[in-house]
Amino acid sequence: MSTDPLDGVEEGPAWWDHEAGPVVRPYMVTGGRVRPVTVDFDLITYLVATATLAADTPSPEHQAILALTQEPRAVAEVASRVDLPLGVVRVLLCDLLSDGLISRYDPPATDHLPNVETLQAVIHGLRAL
Repeated sequence: MSTDPLDGVEEGPAWWDHEAGPVVRPYMVTGGRVRPVTVDFDLITYLVATATLAADTPSPEHQAILALTQEPRAVAEVASRVDLPLGVVRVLLCDLLSDGLISRYDPPATDHLPNVETLQAVIHGLRAL
């Protein structure tokens, strides 16, 4: 009797190729952390790097985020461009924020925005012109 668990399993096409590079689980990128420690980032929070790429930046993922945020970008856009899950990006952003390498600009509070009735009245008034 064979002790190899893959005995009898047919080999199909490989699920990876050499261009894909190494496969790393997201929790390895964050050192096992699954939530930001100090702050949470809204999807539309804007981020701007306060410094250029530093030689002591902890990881390639941190460096990629710093490179992207040389111009203001939303959290959702940063996560999309670095091709990492949003939760992972939020943890990495928390690291960069605590190190003073990025600044955040939160969206305005919705309690000071006009209500729906006011906006509808403005729309009706514009249509009447």
